[in-house]
Amino acid sequence: MANAMTVVEFEGTGGPEVLRHATRPVPECGAHDVVIEVIAAAVNRPDIQQRRGLYPPPAGASDLPGLDVAGIVVQAGQDVDTPKVGDAVCALANGGGYAEYCAVPAQQCMPIPQGFTYAQAASLPEVFFTAWNNVMLLGRLAPGETLLVQGGTSGVGMAAIQMAIALRQARVFATAGTEEKRQICRDFGAIEAFDYRADWDAQLRAQLGGQGVDVVLDGQAGPYTQKQLDLLAYDGRVVLIASHLGAEANINLRQLVRRRQTLCGSTLRPRSADYKGAIATALVRDIWPLLEAGKIKTRLHETVAFDDVQYAHRILDENLQIGKVVLAVDSARVETAPRP
Repeated sequence: MANAMTVVEFEGTGGPEVLRHATRPVPECGAHDVVIEVIAAAVNRPDIQQRRGLYPPPAGASDLPGLDVAGIVVQAGQDVDTPKVGDAVCALANGGGYAEYCAVPAQQCMPIPQGFTYAQAASLPEVFFTAWNNVMLLGRLAPGETLLVQGGTSGVGMAAIQMAIALRQARVFATAGTEEKRQICRDFGAIEAFDYRADWDAQLRAQLGGQGVDVVLDGQAGPYTQKQLDLLAYDGRVVLIASHLGAEANINLRQLVRRRQTLCGSTLRPRSADYKGAIATALVRDIWPLLEAGKIKTRLHETVAFDDVQYAHRILDENLQIGKVVLAVDSARVETAPRP
């Protein structure tokens, strides 16, 4: 293993132009960590927010962007039994994924699903960890309930739609900004998808025929918050994973109490390795077989050369993506699948 590596770091805050390549030492391997030779790394919305100065990394995490990677374990800490050196894995990183090597708590690693390329595998961790944490754990989605996914063609959105249907036989609705994106939501299992720039709440209310939504997964907040509470059934839950439309909202607290509603927020990155490890175990048990059988799908918008990271960020800045944007850290291997 080399002593130095190429990374992508921030030269200040701002637009994609603040991303630059640099050379840094290979990260040290802690007793409970593994070091992964990164073949592919996904680009996620938190990377964009961190670049803009709106999402600082938690204490102890790498200052480099990159929350999910796929590659080969090249070093394992003294207290790590699995994965082993030589294993092909995908992992939820605490940061540092935009690099040739990344140190990750071993509990946050998962085997690459059979038949998946490194690029496809890199698209999995952040979105499925997030969807599981917010739909299954915080949202407590129960069999047969109704779920609204705001932004259904984001990576998290598509994971949430499919997970809810496959594991809970839920009735799922979504929003998206173009008819192409709305059709993809339907293709992935949503009963209907609405234009979030129009009267989506009135259209959904008409579709529901007077019934409420049990769970809402939202990254917008701001003026959407009360609209979503108005749509909730008794005992319904709104889970906020971001606040892109505003950090504040006026809400009817009497309604919240009277209808036994829950409004909660969520961040996964600062949570413990034990917490994330429990999610990793659940994903490998319940989701990985469905991925391998083709019953749950991942969608890559584009695989971008590591040198073109600024272009990759512009895709997300302009909200052009349908699915995940992946960086080819090792272009020779990114589209290959690990040998079983």
